[in-house]
Amino acid sequence: MLPLRVHLSIATAALVFVLPVIAGVITGGFPAGVASVGAGFLVYDYGFIPPYNRLSVANSQDWVALAVYAVVMLLVSRVVAHLESARSEAQVRTADARRLFELSELLVEDRSVTELLKTIVGAVRTVFEVPGVALLVPQGDRLEIAASAGEALSAEELRGLEPLSGIPVGLGTGPGPPDEIRAVALIASGRPVGMLAVRGMPVAAADRELLRTFANHAALALERVRLRERALQLEVLEEVDRLRHALVGAVSHDLKTPLATMKVASSTLLDPPTPLSDADTRELHSLIDVETDRLTRLVTSLLDMTRIDSGALVVRRRPTPVPDLVHDAAAGVRSALGDHPVHEVIPVGLPAVDVDQPLISQVLANLLDNANRHAPPMSVITVAAEVRGSRIALSVADTGPGVPPSEREAVFDRYVRYDTGGRAGLGLTIAKTFVEAHGERIWVEEVPQGGARFVFTLPIAVADDLDG
Repeated sequence: MLPLRVHLSIATAALVFVLPVIAGVITGGFPAGVASVGAGFLVYDYGFIPPYNRLSVANSQDWVALAVYAVVMLLVSRVVAHLESARSEAQVRTADARRLFELSELLVEDRSVTELLKTIVGAVRTVFEVPGVALLVPQGDRLEIAASAGEALSAEELRGLEPLSGIPVGLGTGPGPPDEIRAVALIASGRPVGMLAVRGMPVAAADRELLRTFANHAALALERVRLRERALQLEVLEEVDRLRHALVGAVSHDLKTPLATMKVASSTLLDPPTPLSDADTRELHSLIDVETDRLTRLVTSLLDMTRIDSGALVVRRRPTPVPDLVHDAAAGVRSALGDHPVHEVIPVGLPAVDVDQPLISQVLANLLDNANRHAPPMSVITVAAEVRGSRIALSVADTGPGVPPSEREAVFDRYVRYDTGGRAGLGLTIAKTFVEAHGERIWVEEVPQGGARFVFTLPIAVADDLDG
């Protein structure tokens, strides 16, 4: 501006000298702003206030201009420095809040306790750039390392973290030597849930404060996950207890009738109130034999349920003619069917099926037993087979009370029994499990003339299997 100073007013030059002052404050803070004000004062006096090129002032008005410039520039320096400091602090706080948010996001994800512990130590190690970190959890009266990242704790350092070791250990997130082990307690609901052993604290105070906040969040997350797993365990125990009671109820109900019949028959044979004829004796022996078969089937069903629950169920497929399946199943429950004849509707030339014969025979036997218990006396139980698309559909139909549409799904649930005299679910559950083990399905259909028809599909054996 020197070539133009004769054309510039003193006020214009003062306004221009505001710029280097602001630049100095932004670059170096308030001290640099003060230095800029001093340099500007000298240049302003030397080059733009008459007499030029001298550090002297000709009149009092110029002195006032210099004084106003110095005072105003100092105030501007202070304001700009304060704004710049507030802006920098806001940026730091924003960055801290963002980091804390990112860390908290890691803690709120659905994880197991083991995964959460690894996440906590990994986050502390990466975000705060410490040499090493370990998370210790109480096990009885001791602390054990549950997860670690970076440099591992030595045996001596681990021993020093024990509450009764007597070795002094730094607590909290205060500043300390780079390799010092600091213990940060994880407390939730007023009780300790773990401890972070951090090797070396972050240098910045803001980072140490952020670490303390993250430790509080980690303690709450760890407590939440543990409470959730404990709740799941309680739910499992409640379900096991419910199933145990249901099993006892189902088995006791199924045992009651055959045991009562066998007891009456055997007591009559041992101590008859009147002499028994040969026909009466044979009938009582027949009752005992039939009920013994029923008990045998019940025990077999219970063993089958054990195999299912333990995952030991193995399907061994081989091509099997459909008539063989039906005949084997009907023969197995013939004595229990009593006065219920079985009508078989099996077309000639029906393709063989690729199944595990003992399992599917058990399915048919359970369905026949189910129909026998609910069919009217002297009524016919129908076993039919037909081709449906690429499958063979087998069905067992009776003329009993049927199954309401609302119960046709639940009837296959384990141990389901209805107070209205509906169908029990133990044998039907086994049937459904065995059918689904073959990749097929089972369902209930309504019979037009009344009753229920249980239908399930089976895969047709391919030609290569038949040749083999």
